[in-house]
Amino acid sequence: MNNMWAETYLVHSNDIDYKSEARLSVLLALMQRTADAHLEHIGASRDQMMAQNMGWMLITMELRFQRTPKAMENITIQTWNKGAKGALWQRDFRIMDQAGNIVAEACSIWALVDIGKRKLLRPSAFPFEVPTAAEDSAGETPQKVELPENVILHEAYRSVVRYSGIDANGHLNNSRYADLCMDALSKEELDKIRIQSFKITYQHEALTGDEIEVYRSEIVDGMIYFKGQASDGNPYFEAYLETVLN
Repeated sequence: MNNMWAETYLVHSNDIDYKSEARLSVLLALMQRTADAHLEHIGASRDQMMAQNMGWMLITMELRFQRTPKAMENITIQTWNKGAKGALWQRDFRIMDQAGNIVAEACSIWALVDIGKRKLLRPSAFPFEVPTAAEDSAGETPQKVELPENVILHEAYRSVVRYSGIDANGHLNNSRYADLCMDALSKEELDKIRIQSFKITYQHEALTGDEIEVYRSEIVDGMIYFKGQASDGNPYFEAYLETVLN
């Protein structure tokens, strides 16, 4: 069985921002697509998993950049399963340019869930043989995002989950949370920064019609912190961007 899986993509004009760089949410979506293709190759397609009342829940994603892919650039995304520890699984990713240079790497933590009962399942419940490549690594196991106690957040805006953001499970797609963070930044800020890393922890699913209050910090020592919550304070996510000046 293939321990590592790779897919090649062209960064199209509708995948980029005003800097002609791939949007953060697009890269997260392409990584998800590559992971899905790997699982489908071993027989664990979405339909097969739905028949078993199983699904994957992304807990934490950490993406680190050497540079951001550009418009009309071919990129190859590699992914591999690092194995399970306790109830959680680690999956790593590597994004390379056409010359084989690494432009970004990511580590992610996932949980297998019973989609009917909404509870975590032990890895032993997964009925498919999953190849692992524990010897290869894109980085350390990512811990959950924890906002510093002294960070000051202010409300940037509010967003309602609508058709354009929901996936087949009826909740806001994982990749779209990156857009929530990026939309909290002004063009003046975006003009002067380059993203070195993005890390997010998902805390509660956002369903169609839910309103998300998006909070952010100022840029302090290159760090920008984010939080999304419901009006009652129930958290949806916490995240941060690590940036440098252009």
